[in-house]
Amino acid sequence: MKLVTVDRVMVDQRAGAFRRRSIKKETKETGLRLILSMVDLTTLEGKDSAEKVRSLCRKAIQPDAADPTLPHVGAVCVYPAMVSVAKEELEGSGVHLASVATGFPSGQYPLEVRLDDTRRAVEAGADEIDMVISRGLFLAGERGRVFDEIAAIKDACGDAHLKVILETGELETYDNVRQASDLAIAAGGDFIKTSTGKIAPAATMSVTLIMLEAVRDHFLRTGVHIGVKPAGGIRTAKDALRYLVMVKETVGDDWLTPDLFRFGASSLTNDVLMQLGYLRTGHYMAPYDYSEA
Repeated sequence: MKLVTVDRVMVDQRAGAFRRRSIKKETKETGLRLILSMVDLTTLEGKDSAEKVRSLCRKAIQPDAADPTLPHVGAVCVYPAMVSVAKEELEGSGVHLASVATGFPSGQYPLEVRLDDTRRAVEAGADEIDMVISRGLFLAGERGRVFDEIAAIKDACGDAHLKVILETGELETYDNVRQASDLAIAAGGDFIKTSTGKIAPAATMSVTLIMLEAVRDHFLRTGVHIGVKPAGGIRTAKDALRYLVMVKETVGDDWLTPDLFRFGASSLTNDVLMQLGYLRTGHYMAPYDYSEA
């Protein structure tokens, strides 16, 4: 696999340019609805309960009871222990069910444990698995082992899609982000994802741009579409709209769908709902008018 190097200055300049773009009012509502359909609503806390997961699923299906025309979100993401609960609540809704198997968020568990975690999550009903790579192995130069682990987990997924979390905040350089992206794609990942959301920095426009360029280059070589998911740190509708502009101008309209682009940003949802509510009614609701889950 050819190693691609990244011009950090140019990437930061181009990513920064997207932050200065303005969105025309007539296209804003369309963009906000699209963002909502791309969100992976997530709860990954030690205090997660069955009722909290059920509440999250209900919000995923109908994000705002005041506007039943809104689309459902892309997916609900939970720990493997909560997959069966979410599966029951989401049945027939069209909302995907993702689970962070594979020793999330550290990725430091033995491979057999991670494989068993994956199989159990899929058997319980997950149709997407979010795995995290071993950054320790990657940074130690053991890229072949990282490749083999991704491939093994992809095999354990069966028919479920695999999202490969790079944890870009720990990869240290843009060259490493690009090379990890290429490795994850080559090993069979259906999506590449920036972060667990547990490490800072999480998603940035620069690392997302690098990952978009990786999937673009893969598509030009093979004709195969790979998805991208920035996760963590995207909290406002304004920022999310800028990501959509970057997607359109980097990889094209094919990626402007929840099948190929997702936001791992639960806190983003309420800001999007507030902006849509303003467009509908002419005034802003208070943040507490929207549920946290």
